[in-house]
Order: sequence, then structure tokens, then C-alpha cells
Amino acid sequence: MKTILITGGAGFIGSHFVKLMLQKYPKYRILNIDHLTYAGNLENLESIQNNENYTFIKADIRDRVKVESIFETYDVSLIVNFAAESNVDRSIEAQEVFLSTNIIGTQVLLDTAKKYWKVNPRDKYCQKYKAGVKFLQVSTDEVYGALGETGLFDETMPLMPNNPYSVSKASADMLVRVYHEMFGMPINITRCSNNYGPFQFPEKLVPLMIYNCIHEKELPIYGDGMQIRDWLHVSDHCSAIDQVLHEGIDGEIYNVGGNNEKTNLEVVKLIIHTLRKSENLIRYVVDRPGHDRRYAINNTKITTQLGWKPTYTFEQGMQETIRWYLDHTEWVENSVLDVSSCDQYRENF
Repeated sequence: MKTILITGGAGFIGSHFVKLMLQKYPKYRILNIDHLTYAGNLENLESIQNNENYTFIKADIRDRVKVESIFETYDVSLIVNFAAESNVDRSIEAQEVFLSTNIIGTQVLLDTAKKYWKVNPRDKYCQKYKAGVKFLQVSTDEVYGALGETGLFDETMPLMPNNPYSVSKASADMLVRVYHEMFGMPINITRCSNNYGPFQFPEKLVPLMIYNCIHEKELPIYGDGMQIRDWLHVSDHCSAIDQVLHEGIDGEIYNVGGNNEKTNLEVVKLIIHTLRKSENLIRYVVDRPGHDRRYAINNTKITTQLGWKPTYTFEQGMQETIRWYLDHTEWVENSVLDVSSCDQYRENF
């Protein structure tokens, strides 16, 4: 039985991926390690918690002793690293936590995986390791920096991050690349655009605006709200990671985008109109430092090389997402209780 180690599997995207793997590959063993910080929620995984092929382990990826004990116990074949601090606003306030988790945590995973991987003959640093460990790093388009009014991010562009969060993710990506270039370790990196969908923690733009709209609270928007993002449904993102994990060319980076460029203001107004609320709820607030103006993904490489393509239109995905939040008010309220006040979080894209 092939064993996949998924880090951060109790978070928004990670939990969707855990469920996809269990549904699609009934002969896989899934190990989910998550530190269960504020955005990690085991309620996301209630539907599969009794699956005999699923194991949850509470662990911090920076804890080398714990991570090594997991590798010692289980015959891990594949690693998918979702674990990360991911809130841009928080990264400005608490840079050290982001740098530690996202960089050092990734290095601990890589170093441990290397111990259990049979390297190729050109590597003179390591010997007598178990074969089969592949590492997939789940990253973000924010590592590229910002675009102008035209153009798209492609995989050959230099990394030019503009906030502590994207700096930490770019650094982690470079570490993953080093383990491939220096040791020949099999890796892939995926860089996605903005995700949305069910189970997203309500500090992010879409769930926060849905929650505030339902309760007729103010809808805070940075600056003029004209920042542009490419929106990707979480299910499409997970299907892309699955395809890269199983078919990706060794050492390659793949951009994953939804072909849905929207301004933040467009997203908020769609939510308002769907819920039949007033645009008077919108409140423009002082812009965040270093706020990138536009992100947009060129996903040609993954669509041509691997045959993946997004299935959701933004309008379809948003309708389903809004309906989910309306139908799962208890989950939302429990999540909101995990933060001191939903009002303190402004949209962070």
C-alpha cells in the first residue's frame, strides 16, 4: 500500500486534498500531520475520520524528532507539503513565525525525506536510503511579485516577493529546488492562484465577505478594491496537485490557475448581489503595505504537458460556495469563535 504524507491536511486546501486522495485511491494510506493552529480544523475531515486508510497525527513540521519518528514508523512514498502560515496581514505583524514555519519547517521535511530516499549514483553525500520518496511543494503565485496591467506569470519568471509571507514561500521553493539540484531528489513545485470554496477559514476575502454580508456587517475593502486576482476553485486546485503528483515531470514547476481574473470589488459585489444585500455595506479602508496590484497565472504548461484544466467557472463556483456557507452556519460560527472578532480581519489579497 502506497503511503502519502500530507502536511497541513486539516487546513482549507489540505483537507480537500486528503478527501480527494481517499476517494480516488482506495489502496493508498493517507497520513495527515497538522499542528492545528487557528486555521487547522478537524471538523473539515469529519466525513473521513473513520476511514481505515486514514491516520491523523498532530505535529509541527519544525519538530525534527517528531517528523523523523513518523518516517521511521511509516513507509512514506510521497510527501505533499501544504503546511504553512498563509495570511499576508499576519505575516506583516509576525514575520518570525512565518519564516520559521514556512522555511525551517520545509527544510526539516526535506532533510528527513532525504534520509529515506535512495539517491542516484552521482550523489556522494548519501548512501543506503530507502527508495521512493517524492516531494511536492504547494506554493503560491505571490512568489512572483506583482504584474502590470498586462502579462501573465509563467514558470520561468524570476521570484520577486513583496511581503513576508511570499518571501517565506519563495525561500521554501528555493530549498525544494536545491534538494533536487544538489542531491537529485525527485520533486515538483505547484504555484496556484487565489483559492476559494467550502471550508475556507473566515479571515479570507470570500468567506469573510459572505459572513459579514449575511450578518449585514461592514465589508472592508483595501484601497480602491481594484486589485486583480485569478480565482481558482479548491477542487480544481486539488485535481491539479493530484495530476502533478502522479504525472509531473521530475524537477518541474507547474503554475495552476483558474482563468478567472476578477477585481476584489467585483468579487464582493457578486456576493452582495447573490445574497440580495446593499452595496452600502462596502467600506473602503487604508490599503495594506506592499499590496500587489495584479496576479494572473499562465497555466499553459500544466494544461499542455499533463492535460489538466480547470472545470469551474467563477460564477458557478461562487454560487456553490455561497450556498455551502449558508448551509453550514454552525461550522462558520465555530470558526469565527477561533478569532477574537471577525471584524478585525480585513480582506487580505
